Amino acid sequence: MPARRPARTALAAVAVALLSATATACGDTGGLRGAGPTQAAASPARLWPDLRPASSPAYPYDVATRRTVRGVAVPGDDIRAADPVDVVEAELRARPEDYGSKGAYHATVDRMKECRPGGDRARCPLLKPYYRDLTGDGRAELTLGFRLYPTNQTAVRVYTVEGHRLVQVLADNDAIVGVELAGRALIERSPADISGYEYRTTWVWDPGQRAMVFSRDEYLHVGDGRRAKTPAPSASPTAPSAGPGA
Repeated sequence: MPARRPARTALAAVAVALLSATATACGDTGGLRGAGPTQAAASPARLWPDLRPASSPAYPYDVATRRTVRGVAVPGDDIRAADPVDVVEAELRARPEDYGSKGAYHATVDRMKECRPGGDRARCPLLKPYYRDLTGDGRAELTLGFRLYPTNQTAVRVYTVEGHRLVQVLADNDAIVGVELAGRALIERSPADISGYEYRTTWVWDPGQRAMVFSRDEYLHVGDGRRAKTPAPSASPTAPSAGPGA
């Protein structure tokens, strides 16, 4: 989702700063040593109690999506009976403006034709469908993914059945390297700005909005990569300046 990118860039910058500070302060890998007297527990300090709230949100997050899918049959209210190809094609017909330029839209539409019998399955952008109860009502939801062309981003969608109708309850497009279902949460993994790190975005069911909502965006170390540069030691024994608050 483009709306998350500004926040992610800022998060990456903070992570680099924290890595540098850690490398400077914790370079000693010697044996055990005392930590000194234990400090008394203190409650969180509230900063700027008179700060006026902003007039608008920091970023326009698309935290929830809920749309009725028209033109797709769900025999017996069994979501497994809905044809995933029909589901994706119905969305493409209903919301072409969500897919960028006309060229990009038509490229994805043309690829979807290969998912039909007799088509070239190697060119079909639709990924394997998965079924799991994500809402807690005891019935399975449908999780779909399909590739977008020419960007090679991945569209992730979740659908449920309500009132004999198919309802889309999650829609997200991003540069995705993996998707996981953990309990009733859906987790997307995306490449970060620094090698060896990735973003993990978690979506969970919100009974109030009747949709999967954006819950958490994490920036995690997942392997070897280029490290943040450690500042050269100062020529004078001055104390390091305090970093940004957590």
